[in-house]
Amino acid sequence: MRNNRGYIGVWLPDNKREREYWRGVSFLGYANRNAGVELARIIPGIGMATVKSRDGVWKSGQGKGRHTPKGRQIDDTALHEIRALLGARERRRDLLIEHLHLVQDKYGHLSAAHLCALAEEMRLSMAEVFEVASFYAHFDIVREGDTAPPALTIRVCDSLSCELVGSEALLRALGEKYAGGDLRVLRAPCMGRCDTAPVLEIGHRHVDHADMEKVDTILSEGDFSPRIPVYETVETYFDRHGDGVYFDVVSGALPIEKVIADIDASGLRGLGGAGFPVARKWRAVREQAAPRYLAVNADEGEPGTFKDRACLEREPLAVIEGMMIAARVVDAQKCYFYLRDEYPAVREILIRELDKLVAAGIIPTGFVELRRGAGAYICGEESAMIESIEGKRGIPRHRPPYVAQNGIFGRPTLVHNVETLYWVTRVLREGPQILNGVEKNGRKGLRSYSVSGRVREPGVKLLPAGSTIRDIIEASGGMAEGHVFKAYQPGGPSSGILPASLDDVPLDFDTLQPYDTFIGSAAVVVLSDRDNMRDVALNMLRFFASESCGQCTPCRVGCEKAVMLMQAGTWDRGLLSELCDTMQDASICGLGQAAPNPIRSVIKYFPDEI
Repeated sequence: MRNNRGYIGVWLPDNKREREYWRGVSFLGYANRNAGVELARIIPGIGMATVKSRDGVWKSGQGKGRHTPKGRQIDDTALHEIRALLGARERRRDLLIEHLHLVQDKYGHLSAAHLCALAEEMRLSMAEVFEVASFYAHFDIVREGDTAPPALTIRVCDSLSCELVGSEALLRALGEKYAGGDLRVLRAPCMGRCDTAPVLEIGHRHVDHADMEKVDTILSEGDFSPRIPVYETVETYFDRHGDGVYFDVVSGALPIEKVIADIDASGLRGLGGAGFPVARKWRAVREQAAPRYLAVNADEGEPGTFKDRACLEREPLAVIEGMMIAARVVDAQKCYFYLRDEYPAVREILIRELDKLVAAGIIPTGFVELRRGAGAYICGEESAMIESIEGKRGIPRHRPPYVAQNGIFGRPTLVHNVETLYWVTRVLREGPQILNGVEKNGRKGLRSYSVSGRVREPGVKLLPAGSTIRDIIEASGGMAEGHVFKAYQPGGPSSGILPASLDDVPLDFDTLQPYDTFIGSAAVVVLSDRDNMRDVALNMLRFFASESCGQCTPCRVGCEKAVMLMQAGTWDRGLLSELCDTMQDASICGLGQAAPNPIRSVIKYFPDEI
């Protein structure tokens, strides 16, 4: 149909937001957005305006106008590449980070053209895609006109354990040797391999006890894929343990209430840091309305922590079975296994073994989704992890509501740490006495301590929960040669630093609060008379400043200001104390609230060094 002003038609934009924007606007003359037809629109309150497509669109009045909407335009080649890369994969919003990984792995970076094409393909705004991609450290955004990064990256760990054994010198040497070459050298936060410091990663291949000679050898070999350790497979697991506890739970031979009672009797608490009783958490989630979800938090980014990696690299099936049991207890509709990107070997192990369990019909297809982190320490916080699982920036949520009430996709969610699920399986297989039957210094249970620093034999030490730092050093072969015990980090940088004089305190939940600290993830770094506590604390605050998500001002600005003040020749104790109070009182999550602990502990226990 045609009138004297042009073609009459109806425009129904593909994009929902465009439809909402143009609601109430009548269009005349639309036949094809790309055809050379006369387009007229009637805007309420303005009248009729004629727009000729040959002179441009999105205009009224005189002038050439604009042939395309504002902003970056979709590149046909990039869109074709994105569609080929995604293939038959779903375009769900929560899979955005997974799809970004596909692009990063394929092309070595995220070009602006590919990001725009991905936004188009997933029906997202460009802003949503760019804000997520720019939040995570392992994504390299390349804007128009910028040079793409080299195909190969060497990441050198700069955490405390690695710094103690020369990672800074190694980083400088690598930077000088390979500056301007076809690879780049970057500093990186803890890689979860503190027992083999210093550590670096070439591509996806980790190098333990790294030095220049090892780097040169691996570069000449050209193999940068992760090294898969020897571990207990599905076949060996079932040969060793039979059908396992999970089948008893599914069949009803082991009733749900019996499962909860045994876990309660064992005294098992969450081993990710908070220490919430597992049985109580299960009951709290079970009380919520269905559907419910379960999330496994395998994003152990706290410097000095590597117990979860050790567990997954040796006995992944015990963790998977614990996950399935917990999911059965709370009747979870689905499980999400969130694994930090720094563990590529663990990822390969989980893919292999989960595929076997699905093929055998033990795990329903699609019941477990393995999600890959992208280099963000903050995603170890449970609500930030859930945001990341939903394909968003890892920004901690305000609480209440808690994730047990409002978690993944707004549904009740049970969140467990890797080691917690490992012990769920052990307790149900061997009985509650495996934990409550062990007692030391008035404390019951067992703890896996990640031990590194100035000891002869660093590693994961399974000891009674009431063990002291002296017990841990003894289990680690004693102090390294030529070193005298001076101080220690009891539970990651968030826990601060304690002096050697406090060597008789049991390192467990609820025992360290009188000393203004906590056990956290049980990441123990032993320090000696050769270490300056001021430098140690500065390393910790630099980490927090780098890893702050930036959501709240006290943490974002406070960590940076703290680093500046700590670099002064003499610390301004009054100003630093005031800053610590503000960060602790006003920060949204545990990162900003606990970041001042290293500062406070140095002021309290090592005043002569500042």
